[in-house]
Amino acid sequence: MQFKRAGVIGAGAWGTALAQVAARAGLDVVLQARETEVVDSINARRVNEAFLPGVTLEDRISVTGELADLADCDVILAVPPAQHMRSTLTAFATHHRAGVPIMLCSKGIERGTLKLMTDVLAETLPDAPAAVLSGPSFAGEVARGLPSAVTLACADEALGEELMWTLSAPGFRPYLATDLIGAEVGGAIKNVLAIACGLSEGKGLGRSAHAAIITRGFAEMTRMGVALGGQAETVAGLCGLGDLVLTCSSPQSRNMSLGLALGQGQTVEQALAGKRSVAEGYESAPAVRELAARMGVEMPISLAVAALLAGETTVEALIDNLLSRPLRAERD
Repeated sequence: MQFKRAGVIGAGAWGTALAQVAARAGLDVVLQARETEVVDSINARRVNEAFLPGVTLEDRISVTGELADLADCDVILAVPPAQHMRSTLTAFATHHRAGVPIMLCSKGIERGTLKLMTDVLAETLPDAPAAVLSGPSFAGEVARGLPSAVTLACADEALGEELMWTLSAPGFRPYLATDLIGAEVGGAIKNVLAIACGLSEGKGLGRSAHAAIITRGFAEMTRMGVALGGQAETVAGLCGLGDLVLTCSSPQSRNMSLGLALGQGQTVEQALAGKRSVAEGYESAPAVRELAARMGVEMPISLAVAALLAGETTVEALIDNLLSRPLRAERD
């Protein structure tokens, strides 16, 4: 199969950055935007002023407001917020051709059903081969062509290899995996953990605490990935540990910046006010907490963040509770 025309569903910062990647890789790209202002901005100035200002888009990218305009694409990159993935794919179903791969590029766990995005895809577009793209990547850096490496997971190794070569572009290096569950779990849970790192930063707890959250958070992520059927090796790669380190290390991360604001004394409502881009950790935290209870997986940091976001505890109580937990062996 030859991929020559890519459709990107969702013109937020990450969707727009991936459209840039696909165009630089030599594909003709149709970028679908829900917002009329985004379509107008790109058509008039070749810039997505709302979500990725300052980046001039490649000439091979066209923009549309209609999902129907993606019907003749050879591969689809689905990049809506995770909590809108089901409704978006359902709306696209009438325009999807059987056998056209769907690459899931959003990170999260669906609230209510507690399902991963691959489960959502299987229920909405059962005739679509699935792939997952996840890894340490800030949209602005990727869009500008700065070096980045990501995991591309696909159960069909031959298809995955073809997709890997198709999306490989100057500065953008995909690494192939076959473990979709491990790739998804890492991307979803690291957003919740990034809020915890932001809290630590906002409270001025120091670099030692920051390192401890990343390390113990990685243990939580690995436990959940394995419990769901993923591989620890996948979670230890770019899509898990790599993404966790990046997201927990810079206020560029929407999730870390949310935690930073909360640690500095803002309420959840104040921290989220005026934000157009979605902090996926805020959306996924309740689902992560429910999933941990269902699977019997111990995830104290993630559960503490979920309780804080739900208004059930304070930052100070959260810190006290985590530090007063019983001592145990590190491997537990």
